Amino acid sequence: MTSSLPVNLEGLLHRGTVESQRVELKARWDRHRTGPQVLKTICALANDYQNLNGGYIVIGVREEHGRTVLPSIGLSAEDISDAQTWLRGQCNRFDPPFRPIFFPEFIYGKKVLVVWVPASDDRPHRAPDFMTGRFRYWLRSGADTVDAEKNRGMLTEFLQQTSRTPWDDRAALDARVEDIRETTVREYLHDIRSGLLDEGSTLNIYRRMRITTRVNDHEVPRNVGLLMFSPDPKQWYRGATIEVVQFAGDRSGIVQEERAFSGSIIDQLRSCLDYLSNLSVTHIQKQRDRSQVRGWVSYPLPALRETLVNAVYHRGYDVDQPEPIKVYLFPNRLEVTSYPGPVPGIERDHLMPKANVPSAPARNRRIGEFLKELGLAEGRLTGLPKVFRTMAENGSPVPRFEFDEHRTWFRATLPAHPEYGAISALRDAAHLRTLGAHHEAFERLEMAWQENQASAVLTEEIIRALGRRKEWEQAQEVFTTFVQRGINHTMPHVANVMAEVLLDAGMLDKALKLLREDNPLALGQDAIDAAALAKRSKDFVTAHKYYQRAGDTVLHDPTALFDYAQTKSKLATRARKKRYQAPSYRRLLIEARALYERITQLDLPAPRRAWAWYYLGVTLKRLQAPVADIKRAYQNAIDLLPDPSFQNALAELQSWRPAKRKRRK
Repeated sequence: MTSSLPVNLEGLLHRGTVESQRVELKARWDRHRTGPQVLKTICALANDYQNLNGGYIVIGVREEHGRTVLPSIGLSAEDISDAQTWLRGQCNRFDPPFRPIFFPEFIYGKKVLVVWVPASDDRPHRAPDFMTGRFRYWLRSGADTVDAEKNRGMLTEFLQQTSRTPWDDRAALDARVEDIRETTVREYLHDIRSGLLDEGSTLNIYRRMRITTRVNDHEVPRNVGLLMFSPDPKQWYRGATIEVVQFAGDRSGIVQEERAFSGSIIDQLRSCLDYLSNLSVTHIQKQRDRSQVRGWVSYPLPALRETLVNAVYHRGYDVDQPEPIKVYLFPNRLEVTSYPGPVPGIERDHLMPKANVPSAPARNRRIGEFLKELGLAEGRLTGLPKVFRTMAENGSPVPRFEFDEHRTWFRATLPAHPEYGAISALRDAAHLRTLGAHHEAFERLEMAWQENQASAVLTEEIIRALGRRKEWEQAQEVFTTFVQRGINHTMPHVANVMAEVLLDAGMLDKALKLLREDNPLALGQDAIDAAALAKRSKDFVTAHKYYQRAGDTVLHDPTALFDYAQTKSKLATRARKKRYQAPSYRRLLIEARALYERITQLDLPAPRRAWAWYYLGVTLKRLQAPVADIKRAYQNAIDLLPDPSFQNALAELQSWRPAKRKRRK
């Protein structure tokens, strides 16, 4: 699919880069039915009541329930010619006249007509109502086109709004077209996969992208063109930079590093995001004897990106806003401050989790359009929910958004992950231990834990340290405190650490009591760890319960698979001793056989596969399977590892005969 549009056509059709309220699809062209509808929509998009920079009408593509249906119906060449001629003539009748831009395109071999309707510099416009013959102000309300006079207050608000052109769409009279870097423009078109890249005339590209405009018979850049595509926008807009300051302590602390990012705002965003993502700590905790890991980051990248993009998108760039965007990094949080505050209509309660953000006019509609095309900015009203969601998924505290009474600044605060502050303490303690200063290492951990008793990482480490010091009662006191103050989803892991320390101390009853407590949050790897501890304690019923709760995680962990199979075998042995549990005996063995068979198919070291084959043979023998199947399992084990146990089992099989099953009466 190729296109000469200044936006990606596929993204347009699927509303991936352009909001749905800015796109309208018409299945067919007809002067008498489709024509009047399209004219109203052209008028509404040109009036740009929602300050979204107009929109697009695609004729020849239908939709069902708000979704684009492809392949398209398409139009004939005659339809496309007639539509352009008729619409162009009717748009000249607008008050004042308006000129949409037509793009005959091919979509999967079908001809369609795309009508691009940029926000008009001459708004407000009126267009005729073909039913009454009267001229009306048509506006977009969501995805609908409505008569402004029939909606109370809408016309008055619209006429007040259209008294000025949005700042980023105005002409920059003190700059030249040559101040726009052509290579940056073409890189952008390449990134969004626009067919406009094939246009030979640079000036035509600029005009079709609407990053320049004609003033007094000569071409000048628009503000958005300089911000997005000039190498140094701060020549004209002093605040068009991003400053990052990293502090060792709070605001009064020592500055560790300062960085300033300049260039086009696209380059600023990308460079600053790379820098911040490299500073963000990723904590990976390897599980002992297992391939799985646990992890978190100090600041989740989607939240970080959305917060910084919002600052670039919604700040002011005119001469009254000389302050740069400021990013302050503290040990426990990241603050992004931009100037000025939010536009009228956005209040503090709109910036809370699960709040409904009103559809207030955007300060920089053109900047937002370019950022959305690049996939940097979210669709309208979806950015804040994404920040709240990704922070919660990372286990981070709730972010905060605030501004002052006079709306002179706006600040977004992302609290660091609760465990982030514990990292330096763990590093210090590890360093002290390598020097042999074990007492000092423990004191460092204890001091850090006293400051953050909700930290799972610190609680785990101090429980283990107390276990090594044989101070088991103190370890249990630490665990009890954590249960009262810690985050719920980290409880199962810390409980497993406590149970392991108790087992190492020989306190079997206390360990089992802890393991047998029903914790519905013990899932996945936490459940596998608890199962392994229960199996070690010979409590195979509890171990089996946790293996079941672990779900599919078990299937990707060879050690857990093997332990799960052995647990089933142990429970089968117990069931056999109780005649009324005979059905459970056979069911458990069948399930164990399936697990052993899965292990033999995995890409594992030869010894591990050998033992899986051996126990598969043992299980088949208990199930009284055909001798040939049992023999094959033992022989496969011997081929991988000539262990005497395997050879003896094969030798004993020569004289083994399956017992006859008793018929039930």
